Amino acid sequence: MFSGQKVRCLYGIVGILTAIALFAPPAAMGQGGEPRTFAIRGAKVVTVSGPALEEGTVVLSHGIITAVGKDAAIPPDAWVIDGKGLTIYPGFVDAFTDVGIPAPPAAAVAVAEGAPARRPVEPAARGPEDRPGSTPWRSGADEISLSDKRIEAWRAVGFTTVVSAPTGGYFPGQAAILDLHGERPGDFVVKTPVAVPVSLQAPNRPGAGFPSSLMGVLAYVHQVWLDTDWSMRAQAIYEKNPRGVERPRYDRTEAVLADALEDHVLVMIPGNNSVQLRRALELFDRWQVKGILYGAQMAYEVAPEIAAKKVPVLVNLKWPEAEKDADPEEKPSLRTLRFRDRAPSSPAALSKAGVKFAFYSGGIAAPKDILKAAKKAIDAGLAPEAALRAMTLSPAEIFGVSDRLGSIETGKIANLVIADGDLFAEKTKIKIVFVDGHRHEIREPEKPKDPPKGDITGKWKLSYTTPEGAEESVADLTMEKDGTVSGTITSKRGTASIISGYLSVDKFRFTINIVLDQGPTDVTFSGTFDGTSLKGAISVLTFSLDFTGVKPTKDSSIAATVLGGAQ
Repeated sequence: MFSGQKVRCLYGIVGILTAIALFAPPAAMGQGGEPRTFAIRGAKVVTVSGPALEEGTVVLSHGIITAVGKDAAIPPDAWVIDGKGLTIYPGFVDAFTDVGIPAPPAAAVAVAEGAPARRPVEPAARGPEDRPGSTPWRSGADEISLSDKRIEAWRAVGFTTVVSAPTGGYFPGQAAILDLHGERPGDFVVKTPVAVPVSLQAPNRPGAGFPSSLMGVLAYVHQVWLDTDWSMRAQAIYEKNPRGVERPRYDRTEAVLADALEDHVLVMIPGNNSVQLRRALELFDRWQVKGILYGAQMAYEVAPEIAAKKVPVLVNLKWPEAEKDADPEEKPSLRTLRFRDRAPSSPAALSKAGVKFAFYSGGIAAPKDILKAAKKAIDAGLAPEAALRAMTLSPAEIFGVSDRLGSIETGKIANLVIADGDLFAEKTKIKIVFVDGHRHEIREPEKPKDPPKGDITGKWKLSYTTPEGAEESVADLTMEKDGTVSGTITSKRGTASIISGYLSVDKFRFTINIVLDQGPTDVTFSGTFDGTSLKGAISVLTFSLDFTGVKPTKDSSIAATVLGGAQ
């Protein structure tokens, strides 16, 4: 028989280990009962909308900036943060991305028992009336996934806000402005919809059906706009006098686009090289829509023409570079080499021409590289103040939310980035990020002391036994050359991102954070890696339990085992 004390201890262990098995997603975390009022005192405050304050105070209360100034009064209930030696910036905005929106899963059907699954073949479109690649009714606000690990990754480098839209097709869906904090998807939404992105990418696969070329895509998209305009006019006439008039045909694509245009939602048209940029400017006139250019890496050739049209621009920070696996015998053209060299000068050219522009991450996968890419634009002639504005106030102005985002002003949403120096300096570190007034402390990840022995990258099935029985989870790990480890831990009930991890020689350690009764609590996995398996302990508070990890040949078997209960 157990004593009462042992029984209570056992129940405590069960509760903690059950929490480990749950692996609550970071986006659902609370902040451990922190107050809703904060004051950062004595810091340099870069407001963006006005002059910087050398020793200013910023007060936040219930998600709003309530005071900014050198002598701002600090409420008695405020959590005071000493800002000496720190700099406060407005929260950064990624002006066009799909962060927070998972890619739609590829459907699969089995062709025969034991045969590999294949994607179902969609019926080929015969013409514009079939509306291929058009899903404008999809919304970034409706497809938010709290388990998207990029939410935490983007936030950790200072991005508090994203303009996020679904991907896929020519009219993939409507963009929404999202703040990167919330316990449920609706908490993220700042404004929706704000834009309708258009893609002009021709399909790169045989048997794609209509449209199967760039000319076909352009013709199709143009036809959709013509049909939408006709539909709006026909519907207005019908509503005025429906008696004796054949009712207009309903088309979902046309109806959604018509509603968006009536709400003055911006249309986003791509253009990266000079030919595409000039074509995009013509399309704005031809379609008679108000919109935004995105891409614009060759804007150094056409900046005055863009300025003359008064069209705002989103610049893709994924600068062109040689492919890593390119044939060494294949020599790039002089124009290609010039483009790679001059692309980072496009923001400076746009700024000189008086074009309003903002930055977006484009194809950048590691968010830490976004600021590095912006620094390249500064090195190519862009003023640092203009670069900061392109990540804060300018995107807010372009998308019509500068009354609530983009600068440090009284009454605006409390989105702040606190760093220990100049934003674009190489050694500057971000210490704290506030999103909607919620505090997120950025911890410096642990670094390996010695070079790693082997590569721990891959999906691992972790097995351990709790007082409730056998449990399994999946560690999806990615290791850098220096041994730094990132990734996620997934169980039946959720996914948590690794906040710190490394492999040093054959010793590994990675940490996630979950919410227990005590508040946010670290859970650490540590042990040894022999090249084919993991062996170690899971530690939380004062408790630990052993685990083993294997790397099956088929990752799909892991997903089926661990995630099967999540349906």
